Amino acid sequence: MKCAITSVAAALLLSGTSAFTVPQPTSISRSSACSPTTATTTAPSRLSTLFMGRAAAVRAATKGKTDAKKAKVNAFYGKKIIMAVKQGGSADVSANRQLGELIKQAKQNNVPVDNINRAIKRANEKDAGDFAESTFEAYGFGGASLIINVLSDNPNRSTADVKLAVGKNGGKIAESGSVLFMYDLKGKIEIPSEADEEELLMAAIDHDVDDMELVEGDEDGTSIVYTDPKEVGAMFEAVKSIGLEEGTKMSLVHVTKAAVEVTEEDFEKNMAIIDALEAYDDVDSIEHNMSN
Repeated sequence: MKCAITSVAAALLLSGTSAFTVPQPTSISRSSACSPTTATTTAPSRLSTLFMGRAAAVRAATKGKTDAKKAKVNAFYGKKIIMAVKQGGSADVSANRQLGELIKQAKQNNVPVDNINRAIKRANEKDAGDFAESTFEAYGFGGASLIINVLSDNPNRSTADVKLAVGKNGGKIAESGSVLFMYDLKGKIEIPSEADEEELLMAAIDHDVDDMELVEGDEDGTSIVYTDPKEVGAMFEAVKSIGLEEGTKMSLVHVTKAAVEVTEEDFEKNMAIIDALEAYDDVDSIEHNMSN
């Protein structure tokens, strides 16, 4: 009898059962009290179910971030178009060059035509707000710095919101110019695929682009091209010429001159500041100097 108990214990140990797990059905066959015991264990399915649940959660979170980013881009160009119509005094692109350029950029960034038309119509309404751009500078944790780009029809509200989001999460608003000098303004072209550097370089030369830098994108299988702000339009045409127009986006961004790597704890704290800022509609984009 002692041998049988020992065999059962061994079978349970092999099946991964402990005081902290729910034992799976196990069949024990015995020919005699002390004869060799054979244990057949049903493999647990809980792990695969848990894995599938986590994978679904990751996919949902990624989709949520992508949708939020698209909404930000659409809102940004909507406000910029309203500004252009009001400042140019016309909704006619032939008479309002700034509006024409903005509509072109909006389409290149996949803003729906309906959104563009609604923004133009909105600009002609009497109660349409007067939007203005502003930039805030801030310090985070571990030597991190932030540039916060705002486009709002209510400067007092947006200023209060930015200061609250930064201060409440442990950051500090910096004096004007104390952070910006550590960044360069560059043109940025995001390509949703891997670009061949030599082919892209030849296309850039053909389009009279003198300054170009190709790097890996934020997501696997994507690319980013940085260029002089004055050449970003020509660089975009170069990208189009080699068949990479679909899904490609163009913008102007601040790029740090000296990236810093912060600890994981400081990174999470800095991301809390960024998440709080991105929750506000008036905040269009946030740039930072963190390398991780």
